[in-house]
Amino acid sequence: MTLAAAAFVLSLFVGGTLAQSPAWGQCGGTGWSGSTTCVSGYVCTVSNQWYSQCIPGSAAPSSSSVPVPTITPTPTQPGTTPSNTPTTTSSGSKPTGSQIRTVQAPVFHFYLQNSNGAPVLGPESSSGYFTLGKTISLNNADGSKLYLNVDESATTSYKALTLGTTATTTDWGLEGDTIITTAPRQLNFLACSTSNSALYKVYLQEGNDSPAGQSCTMVTMHLPCLC
Repeated sequence: MTLAAAAFVLSLFVGGTLAQSPAWGQCGGTGWSGSTTCVSGYVCTVSNQWYSQCIPGSAAPSSSSVPVPTITPTPTQPGTTPSNTPTTTSSGSKPTGSQIRTVQAPVFHFYLQNSNGAPVLGPESSSGYFTLGKTISLNNADGSKLYLNVDESATTSYKALTLGTTATTTDWGLEGDTIITTAPRQLNFLACSTSNSALYKVYLQEGNDSPAGQSCTMVTMHLPCLC
């Protein structure tokens, strides 16, 4: 092999080994053959056994990291109206996981989060961070978890989403970056306005019913952009 050819092969090897997945890019999962490391400022985070994604963060946060809001859940009953502002505190480390957002008006780029124990769509500044698989867990900054569940006791086609310490809904899934349930397959949700224009209640929609007296829009929910 000539010196030039050897150098070319070496450059291919070095380029392949040093390549890192981009921000929000895939970095793991069953069958994945690409890089399992991320560019600076992003950490490879498991969403489920088929998909891991580069999200903002670091593998070992330092003690000097800037505090961000910590979501503090309190009990609530399904179907009650959340308070005007998400429940947060002013200190604590940023939880790990993926954000969940909507992409249709009037909740374009609203984010799923906890408001007084109820899951709502609200501003990115108070977004929740979730681990996705057959269950969806909300990861709190103190290390505790709450699970996103569907209120199966509802007799209407729209079913409230709830947060609880036990996972009762175990058929969540992903189609690309879209959140679905798999048994049966559903991907439609209702976003319903509240007295606070920054917060929307959210329901899984399995038919055509709508809550009386509320302005609701059919939406889908997604992970951050995978592009």
